[in-house]
Amino acid sequence: MPPIKLTKHAVEKLRAPDASSKQRLIWDAELKGFGVLVSGVTSSKTYIAQRRLPDGRTRRVTVGSVEEIDLDKARSEAADLLYDMRHGKDPKAERRRCAAGTLRATLDEYLSANKRLAERTRKEYRKSVEQYLSKWLDMPLRDITADMVEDHHAAIAAGIAKAANGSRRGGGLNTGGAAANAAMRVVRLLWNHATERDPQLPPNPVRRLKRAWFAQVRRERLVKADDLPAFYTAVCGLPNTTQRDFVLLLLFTGLRRSEAASLRWDDIDFSGGLIRVPAARTKPGRKLDLPMSSFVRDLLIRRRAVGNDNGWVFGADSETGHVAEPGPAFDQIAQATGIRVTSHDLRRTFITIAESTDISVSALKALVNHSLGNDVTSGYIQMTTERLREPAKRVCDRIKELCKINEPEGIVKMGIVHDYAERGAL
Repeated sequence: MPPIKLTKHAVEKLRAPDASSKQRLIWDAELKGFGVLVSGVTSSKTYIAQRRLPDGRTRRVTVGSVEEIDLDKARSEAADLLYDMRHGKDPKAERRRCAAGTLRATLDEYLSANKRLAERTRKEYRKSVEQYLSKWLDMPLRDITADMVEDHHAAIAAGIAKAANGSRRGGGLNTGGAAANAAMRVVRLLWNHATERDPQLPPNPVRRLKRAWFAQVRRERLVKADDLPAFYTAVCGLPNTTQRDFVLLLLFTGLRRSEAASLRWDDIDFSGGLIRVPAARTKPGRKLDLPMSSFVRDLLIRRRAVGNDNGWVFGADSETGHVAEPGPAFDQIAQATGIRVTSHDLRRTFITIAESTDISVSALKALVNHSLGNDVTSGYIQMTTERLREPAKRVCDRIKELCKINEPEGIVKMGIVHDYAERGAL
């Protein structure tokens, strides 16, 4: 069919699907290379621009659906595309470049390039971007402006604070500010990564927040020494034995919630008296071989006697198969005692008690899997599990003392106390 003058009426008269059951291309008589592609199987009609590039390749580009863009705008956009192609610019290659340069693609590329990044860190970065920056995911990175960063940074914090208002656990601006800061720090990181590959990127827009980062107050909440007897009694009274034992393990080991929740029986070395947490499941990406105190060992032996629970120490009917945040358990404890804490508050409690026993700083850091430091001397320290057994015992004894856990008279410890329930521990 020869070119025709494409008008609104002429385009409307074109039948789709075409009677031939094949695609049919109708060219515009006024703008060479501009046309309408009529489907042979559906009712769709699409404006296109097509011409030969200087290197001889023919490039056809979709301008838009007839239903979504009016004729005048389609002709104008096609004219721009045809001009670019005549001067050697490949619009499809440009679109691929833009798609590859989206926030989503940059995140994927960054995570793929950084093989040594801890799995927990990978999940945190992805969660920050996908949860708080979902509307930016498929946006070219270069289109994210400083104004957008500043406005959305404030909006994230405000949204979380509003949602937390009235919640029993609170959250407020400190939690919202932390989430907003974390999301924008990931954007800053990804932008710097992208700049190494594309020096033409505009300046990092997160620089706008130089004086606008939310101040984050380090939490200091823990179970005070005077409150530990009541707290311990309330934990022992929890009707859900899995939640009970999980909270007790957090209190007596200082493990991070995710580390304790994901423990498998393969990680429990009873013969060696160790809890072995693989590096892939720790926040710093370092394996943790934690000596069991007598209390922890007895607790785990008691749980092992209950059953395997699909290999999990703290199995649960959940998506992961194991316990998650024991919120309901902490709610029950708070109702019984007025003491409201979280899993991380128990880690803070453990560390505070451990420090009070005058164990070495290196031993304390090793027990909670903190870095020993970057100085030359710290680099020479080898804190073996055997050296940690005495500090672990000392901390356990102090926690038991503060919780007022009394050993039955006449009992001689032989490593494992089998009448654990009789001691009133559970």
